[in-house]
Amino acid sequence: MSVIKILSPQLANQIAAGEVVERPASVLKELVENSLDAGAQSIEIDIEQGGVKLIRIRDDGGGIAHDDLALALSRHATSKIDDLEDLEAVATLGFRGEALASIASVSRLSLTSNNGGSSAWKAISEGRDMQVEVTPASHPQGTSVEVRDLFFNTPARRKFLRTEKTEYNRIDDSIKKLALSRFDVAFNLRHNQRAQLSLRPAKTQLEQEKRVADICGSTFMEQALYVDNTRPGLRLWGWIGLPTFSRSQADLQHFFVNGRCIRDKVVSHAVRQAYQDVLYHGRHPAFVLFLEITPADVDVNVHPTKHEVRFRESGSIHSFISSTLKKALAEDRPQDHLQSNAPGEFAQGGEQFPGMVNQPGPNWQAAPQSQPAMQFSSSPNFGSSSSGAISGSAGSMQNYQSLYSTSGINLPESAGPPGDQQDIPPLGYAIAQLKGIYILAENREGLIIVDMHAAHERITYERMKGAFDDQGLISQPLLVPESLAVSQREADAAEQHNDVFAKLGFVVERAAAESVIVREIPAILRGSEVEALLRDVLSDLLEHGNSERIRDHINEILSTMACHGSVRANRKLSIPEMNALLRDMEATERSGQCNHGRPTWSQLTLDQLDKLFLRGR
Repeated sequence: MSVIKILSPQLANQIAAGEVVERPASVLKELVENSLDAGAQSIEIDIEQGGVKLIRIRDDGGGIAHDDLALALSRHATSKIDDLEDLEAVATLGFRGEALASIASVSRLSLTSNNGGSSAWKAISEGRDMQVEVTPASHPQGTSVEVRDLFFNTPARRKFLRTEKTEYNRIDDSIKKLALSRFDVAFNLRHNQRAQLSLRPAKTQLEQEKRVADICGSTFMEQALYVDNTRPGLRLWGWIGLPTFSRSQADLQHFFVNGRCIRDKVVSHAVRQAYQDVLYHGRHPAFVLFLEITPADVDVNVHPTKHEVRFRESGSIHSFISSTLKKALAEDRPQDHLQSNAPGEFAQGGEQFPGMVNQPGPNWQAAPQSQPAMQFSSSPNFGSSSSGAISGSAGSMQNYQSLYSTSGINLPESAGPPGDQQDIPPLGYAIAQLKGIYILAENREGLIIVDMHAAHERITYERMKGAFDDQGLISQPLLVPESLAVSQREADAAEQHNDVFAKLGFVVERAAAESVIVREIPAILRGSEVEALLRDVLSDLLEHGNSERIRDHINEILSTMACHGSVRANRKLSIPEMNALLRDMEATERSGQCNHGRPTWSQLTLDQLDKLFLRGR
């Protein structure tokens, strides 16, 4: 007697449903993706009891012909791929042909569709017998899918569902991700007959920004930078949060590959590297990013839920994402946040988000070129006194009187306050030093407060990095070459990426099948744990095809040197020195954060100051 049997179609569909239909949110995701693949421009969603009682999706897409309705509910039935070539270059969200059959096997499903003809048809299927009944119906062009009583015939699955509120929150999150992936489609969501979400099509960049603000919060858009970079066969665009807008957890990170929301280790690592030099420890960046790539260069058939992908050239994708975000963060300047008339105001639309006390959001207009930076010595003579220095002596009014007259401030000719307000630089002009820690400056919008140590630390750090890059890496031969026992894969990676190590000042040779020898190291890393660093680099090369650990380690050393070489608290600066520091901040990359990720400056606008003192009430 044979012990191997062919599973019944119903049981096979229910097994597949265990992968595809995890909870109501999974059902909704599959059905909405079908609507998007059908070319829908408007999708209406009705939910009852968190999706357990009812999920209804209605779209205005191409529809399904009468002869295909019953076939659409069959397993492995799809119109999206025909052969292996189509599978290797999938351009649709769904392609497996399992979703409708799997959903029908664990629910009471009805499918009504009109493909543009004079009549519509309705297909009904229940999970018990999987028999499909097709009858005439009334329906405009498009498709409606009703899923009732989810898991009614699999009570063991149903008891693992959470509360109605929890299941609805997952549905809401899933819909928001889909709405971010397709700005050109309108979405309407109702739960228990109450409207929850209504999004109109967003065609212009301003409308897209409004949709992102509706989904991710207006605060994110206030604190976001727009990026757009292209290479042959690649485009990365979207919005990334400023380092000052960081999160305690990675809950505001949306990454889409050809319209598909994914979670990928290569992408996550590339983003972390881009923010590494500007993000405070333990914080997570926020972003909404879209990667457009040739479908043949990415494999989407690696996970049943289609949440993961595999890139053909993961190393180049990692480098492309990391370099794009690094450049965007580096080019951000204080003047990019201070050009709008009011904080958080959209330049084209006039819609204003609630203001924030911290750094205002970016202006959506092009910022004018920054003023030429004054020379600010990395080690100025802070102990020197001048007629413009602000003394900290209590009881002396002379120093305070000098704040209210330009004659009492010793400014360079090029740095004095001009008569024309338009000529005032973004960070304005220094007026005082507070407690030997903060620089107070006045600009067009109001008051600028600068942490002088943090700001000077970033300036010094960037100058040291620039000088280090100009001089190049100087290698130092080891008196006794260091031998490392590694795995064969690691030894292969060291041999394969020998040019990478050479660029970073390392001379690494393969000694045996599972051994490498380090003969030279960068002179700046003298005394460092070379073995541990090299092992980490090899691990990165194996996992991501790229590594920045050596460079990061060098930057750590330069950062420490910059920290110790920067101006300390309680050092009195003259007004010209403070103004020179402000001009250097305007010209320095990443000047919004210090080497450790802390903000270097903040602004209080005149409106915010008026609110503090209840002026105008």
